[in-house]
Amino acid sequence: MFHAKELTVASRGRGFTDITADVQRAVAESGARQGLCTVFLHHTSASLLLCENADPDVRGDLESFFSRLVKDGDPLFVHDAEGPDDMPAHVRTVLTQNALNIPVKDGRADLGTWQGVYVWEHRTSPHRRRVTVSVVS
Repeated sequence: MFHAKELTVASRGRGFTDITADVQRAVAESGARQGLCTVFLHHTSASLLLCENADPDVRGDLESFFSRLVKDGDPLFVHDAEGPDDMPAHVRTVLTQNALNIPVKDGRADLGTWQGVYVWEHRTSPHRRRVTVSVVS
């Protein structure tokens, strides 16, 4: 059995959008009791993150670390077609991930107690991001 659902995620600019409930809803709609859920982000300047969901300081610390690691407007970068955050957003994406695999157990994405699924927007302005949630059982 295969089921896929497309999500549209509106970001507010650089930061995190929790899509855990959307992923769980897609898994439930699939009717799968066990299997594998793949979450895929169709973009090159945002990422998917499986992260601590209880303390928002974790996500804030990740953003602080990446801001230090990959600076907007760094003169190292030539590609700036869409502004000073353009190439840094691409670098952030290749250092992270655009797909997650999550086991399905008892009709739910089998996340750990403190895990959430997030779209991590790397651009400073808001964007609409396309995410496909696929379930195979």
